[in-house]
Amino acid sequence: MTEPSKQNRKFIIMSNLSYEEAYKRLAEIARSIESENISVDVLADKVKEAASLIEICQTKLRSTETEVNKIIAQMSKGEAT
Repeated sequence: MTEPSKQNRKFIIMSNLSYEEAYKRLAEIARSIESENISVDVLADKVKEAASLIEICQTKLRSTETEVNKIIAQMSKGEAT
């Protein structure tokens, strides 16, 4: 069995973050990009990380929305009977 690439390992670790942790890291990246004089290589890495974090946050938000909608639908069915 082959080992995941460095980039894939990083994404796997990041995908285990809570929404709050991912959002906090996004805010840190934004602050560092806005306030620091960083090289293009570092900037590219930060933008890639931010893109992955945004994807994680969006996935978690969609999942939560689906769960909430299911609960609301179940509650509505209970009231209708």
